[in-house]
Amino acid sequence: MIYWQIFLAFFIPGILGYGGGPASIPLVEHEVVGKYEWMSTQEFSEVVAIGNSLPGPIATKMAGYIGYAEAGVLGSIVAMFATVAPSLILMIGMMVILMKYKEEPEVKSLTKLIRPVIAVLLGFMTIRFAQQSVEGVGISYTLMIMGVSFILLEKVKLHPAFVIALALLFGAITGL
Repeated sequence: MIYWQIFLAFFIPGILGYGGGPASIPLVEHEVVGKYEWMSTQEFSEVVAIGNSLPGPIATKMAGYIGYAEAGVLGSIVAMFATVAPSLILMIGMMVILMKYKEEPEVKSLTKLIRPVIAVLLGFMTIRFAQQSVEGVGISYTLMIMGVSFILLEKVKLHPAFVIALALLFGAITGL
């Protein structure tokens, strides 16, 4: 029964607070503090404070902690799944619809409009990452990693996952 309660406590806020951002915090609080009384308001505020200090969506971090506190590892898994399940269901549903109508002219024109936007967003993200890299490790290491990565990806045709793994290994060895 506790697993079902944990599931509902995080699934319902996941539906209403789509995306797992700060808007879902009061919804989770209503379930955890008000409805099920698993913790006090003070304890919940401490969970939120700890969750905000860690990277990633706040809702999944809160779900993991609260689920674990109430029902151990399985409770944590159930809570985190319940948090992402609404988004997962919507994404799968949208993909089914998109795949069904992918040959329609309206969908094709929509994808033609979206591609340049995605390209621009990826370009800005790349520029921001490069700037942060230059600030963090310097221009010479940044250019070297970019050059070696380009050669491995384009000339050697190495899978991107291996290039990322090699970059991580380089960072671990050099301490950068």
